[in-house]
Amino acid sequence: MDWQDFMAETEANITALAKEIPATAKSFATMGAAAKKPGPLDEKTKEIMALGIAIATRCDSCIGFHVRSLIRLGITRPELCDALAMATYMGGGPSYAYSAKALKAFDTFTA
Repeated sequence: MDWQDFMAETEANITALAKEIPATAKSFATMGAAAKKPGPLDEKTKEIMALGIAIATRCDSCIGFHVRSLIRLGITRPELCDALAMATYMGGGPSYAYSAKALKAFDTFTA
């Protein structure tokens, strides 16, 4: 898989879906911003948790988004590998990304 191309396509699909369901997209973005806001846990810790959930649910799009965020936040390879050893479970984000894929599939099959 070419991650750069895959993520570019994923972002385009999510943008297309967001235009169709703007209230849901806005609410999802608001929820994400609230969840990432520093509190007792910092953003890096929260992104490590999200990556673990993305891995457990096999969400390629989520893995790409959270790995990019962790790189921005300065994760090291040993930290990443330690987090990968603890990967477990998730639900909300994959549904969003896979909904975007479903819209793309619909558009393709109905063209």
